[in-house]
Amino acid sequence: MRVSLPFLLLLLCLLLAACRNDTVTPISPIGRWQGDKVTATPDDMVTPSPLHRVTVSPVHPTMSPSPTPTPTPSFPAYTGPPLRRDLLGVQIHLMERDQDEIFVHLAALGVGWVKVQVSWKLYEPEPGQLHPERFAELDAFVNRANAQGLNVLLSVSKAPEWSRPTTEMDGPPSDFALYEQFMHTLASRYRGRVAAYELWNEPNLQREWNGFPMGGAAFGELLRAGATGARAADPDAVLIAGAPAVTGINDRGTAVDDRLFLQEMLQAGAAGLVDALGVHPYGYGNPPDSTAVHPSPLPRSHNNHPSFFFADTLNDYRHLLAEHGTTLPLWVTEFGWGSFENIASAPPDEAAFMADVGEWQQAEYTLRAFEWGQTEGMIGPMILWNLNFGPLLGTAFSESGYSLLRPDGTKRPLYFSLATAPKE
Repeated sequence: MRVSLPFLLLLLCLLLAACRNDTVTPISPIGRWQGDKVTATPDDMVTPSPLHRVTVSPVHPTMSPSPTPTPTPSFPAYTGPPLRRDLLGVQIHLMERDQDEIFVHLAALGVGWVKVQVSWKLYEPEPGQLHPERFAELDAFVNRANAQGLNVLLSVSKAPEWSRPTTEMDGPPSDFALYEQFMHTLASRYRGRVAAYELWNEPNLQREWNGFPMGGAAFGELLRAGATGARAADPDAVLIAGAPAVTGINDRGTAVDDRLFLQEMLQAGAAGLVDALGVHPYGYGNPPDSTAVHPSPLPRSHNNHPSFFFADTLNDYRHLLAEHGTTLPLWVTEFGWGSFENIASAPPDEAAFMADVGEWQQAEYTLRAFEWGQTEGMIGPMILWNLNFGPLLGTAFSESGYSLLRPDGTKRPLYFSLATAPKE
């Protein structure tokens, strides 16, 4: 059989291909990272750039193994002017807590103030009998704070049951002179070591003022008693009038509107008794620069009354003080934005507004509020609520939504945003 030349050439090519035993694997494109965004864990958190971008170096074929991509920062960076440390503070829960751990956090956050609430009923459970363990704990904390250059603010409220006309809820003593005596005892003990005292807490709420008629004038009398006792014992300490709560309620039973309450206080002469006025300008779910007149569309509730807005509260208080001819500074003894993101599926019913605030927003809003406060007139130190109530109370309480530490003890984005913010 004759074989044509083209056929022989084709057969030769097939034989050569069959004899090859090496293969070539195609090289995938290189030089860019195409993986998903990596979220840093709290212990591995990196300081973000202002734009929160990740820079990934090209991968060369000779490098093995490939480098791990840099994690994307999981907290917003503060890029405003340096914050004054002497105007930054945070409130802590002290009782039966690890003080070593607390001071590690305070140092990391870079604050200049720390606030502790002194529940009078726990420190004087019987008439004239001071609780030794409670005071030993507070003594140790105050001494250590002083050694580390921290200013201490004590907020003193909640009269003992033996002193009150009713044991329901919390409230003032039947005889306001008892508060004067306790404040004198406290200020004598910590003379020169506690920088400031806040006299009572949210006295326009029934739960803090039960057993007495509610109003700014009545509170003014208790304020006078507390200021008299503290001033006699430590004339250099800063005395702050207890801040009203912002509620949007004015039924004279559950609460008195905070603006009306403040006006009654001022008419009763409160401005002449203290060095500063306490204010709790909580923003609920509203951004710090939002107002009742120009609300943000994001919050679904608590957006129709000035009491629900951080900026409105501070501006309204300043106007009221000006109307009464005083320039008392406003000390923000509590503020913050609560979020239950990464804590629970939903916040408690009474704090449903926290569902409108994520952890990223919580950090942004708080740092913007700190910056705003330090550029406005008449604003003193601002105390963030709170550091460590999350691990104490768990997921069922609204206080945990404000905590810088989650119930499992991990740090929230706000913790890192505040810790890395430039300070002076």
